[in-house]
Formats: sequence, C-alpha cells, structure tokens
Amino acid sequence: MTRFLFVVIVSLISMTAAAKSIVVLGDSISAGYGIEVAQGWVALLQEKLDEKKTGYTIHNESISGDTTAGGLARIDRVLSLHQPDIVIIELGANDGLRGLPPKLIKRNLAEIADRAQLAGAKVLLLSMKIPPNYGQRYVTLFYNIYPQLATELGVPYVPFIMEDIALTKDMMQADRLHPNTKGQPVIADKVWPQLLPLLK
Repeated sequence: MTRFLFVVIVSLISMTAAAKSIVVLGDSISAGYGIEVAQGWVALLQEKLDEKKTGYTIHNESISGDTTAGGLARIDRVLSLHQPDIVIIELGANDGLRGLPPKLIKRNLAEIADRAQLAGAKVLLLSMKIPPNYGQRYVTLFYNIYPQLATELGVPYVPFIMEDIALTKDMMQADRLHPNTKGQPVIADKVWPQLLPLLK
C-alpha cells in the first residue's frame, strides 16, 4: 500500500509539472460578450489545441469592460493562480474608447507583459483599433501602440483581430462593437498562426 501511494503521488507530481497552460487576459471581445462562452474565439482556440494534442489548457481571465489598468491590477493574481507558459493580452480597446492617453495605455500593456515575462511566460499581444470618429491622429497613435510595443519587448503580435469582421454586418452583433458567433472563428484563425510557434 505504501509503495502504491508513493507511485500515485509521484505520478500526480509529474502530471502537475507537465501541465501546460495559457492565460487570455482580455476584455469583452475575449470574454464572449453577447454569446455563449463556448462559442467564443477562446473556446475555439482550445479546440484547435486539443485537436493538435498540444496538452495546453487555456484559462480565460477576460472581463467585459476591462481596461489596461484593470488588467495590470489583476495580472499578479492571475500569474500566481495559473502559472502560465503563455499569456495572450487582448486589452486596450476600452481605454481607447474613453480617450485615454496612448502613452498611458502603452505603459500599462508594457508592465503587464513585463510581469508575465518575469514569471517565465511567453507573451502574445493582440492588436485592437478604435472607430475613426475619434480623429485620425488619435486613432493612429492608438493602433501604433501594439507594433511598437511588440518590437520593444521582442514579442509577437496579431494585427487588428477584428479586421474583416468589424465592417462585415453579418459577423457583428447589433451593437456594432462585438463579433457574433460568425466572427469568432475568424478571430481564432487570426490568433492561431502566431500562437503556434510559442507552443514549442
């Protein structure tokens, strides 16, 4: 019996050590606002991971309405809870819609990424855009945050994840801000090629 228990404990420790996890830190776009969570792009990404038998589990730590400041306030707890190998950051849109300074948004995103990397996680940055009615200068400054930050931190990023979705009526919900179930697979397909190299 003693030997049996020892083998079980060792097996459990090995399984825990081998467990691989991904955290998605995002807002309503990743939280599945207005749809069933199981139909969201994060759940669809998990299906891709399972099909490839990668052994990775995604923990969706996304909150509708969240900002980069909110993500920064939560990141330490999230890292401690899941000890992820990869952190996917999808934040900033709500900051932009509130007209917050791009420098502040970039600083918050950089700090989130830094803390994730210090914890041993790889980082993938997902880019967002805001509507043109905020003025061309602000819109450009906002979007440039993502490629600039990716270069500075040496992390991959996905260009605007709502490209080909935001202006396609039958892929958007009635609020014209959130993708419906038709748009979710498109987002998952955009994220997948950039995530794949990080799994190795």
